[in-house]
Amino acid sequence: MNQEIIDEIKNQDYASIVKTIEKFLLDKIAENNSDGVVLGLSGGIDSAVLAYLCKRAIKEKTLAMIMPDTEITPKTETEDALKMIALTGIKYKLIDINPIVKEYTKYLEPNEWAKGNLRARIRANILYYYANAKNYLVLGSSDKSEYLIGYFTKHGDGAADLIPIISLYKLQVREIAKFLDVPKNVIEKKSSPHLWKEHDAEKEIGVSYEEVDSILYCIFDKKLSVKETSVLTNIETSVVEKIYQFHINSKHKREQQQKPFES
Repeated sequence: MNQEIIDEIKNQDYASIVKTIEKFLLDKIAENNSDGVVLGLSGGIDSAVLAYLCKRAIKEKTLAMIMPDTEITPKTETEDALKMIALTGIKYKLIDINPIVKEYTKYLEPNEWAKGNLRARIRANILYYYANAKNYLVLGSSDKSEYLIGYFTKHGDGAADLIPIISLYKLQVREIAKFLDVPKNVIEKKSSPHLWKEHDAEKEIGVSYEEVDSILYCIFDKKLSVKETSVLTNIETSVVEKIYQFHINSKHKREQQQKPFES
């Protein structure tokens, strides 16, 4: 990999970025006549950054939902989420979704991959339940890396009213987490949606986030071709092509419902 590209991605004015996101949150709450926001807090870095941003700007108007499936979610993830609640002081609710998942699966044919995405959609349902009940907006935790390659569940963790960190690559999310004083162990842990046991994001993608971000940054920010990106990043062309193909194949996730005729 090309370390200069990685440094270029990381070296941003995070104080300015934080101010922009805080203003965005305040403005959108006002524009929508909303009473606040609700977010899913998993114990991972993306949702941690959301929680810390909310703490700074809209602490009294934030509700965090901690929603493990105790059958597959590591206990340490819930512990980390609760630790961040203690550090931020935002309101929260803890709901084990395992009984809900079990109730669904009584009526569905077995499929572990689909069941994993079902967990994400159950969490989205709960977030929107509280959004409706409290006149809140739902915050999504997708970052730019995962959004561009479609690494999210459609109508699951991809369902949101506002997506505050969608313009930040994963490497930048790690850096802004440092700026916000997110706990070090949360910043350094492996990313995982925890949709099934021992779920590891980089292992599922098959490429490290350093490589993913380098590739996406060159293609979308520098407007380079796959071949040019491979040369500049020192990453094999087959890997660059794989990541770009993820982007193409997940186009439907980033668009509104497709229809045969334009209205």
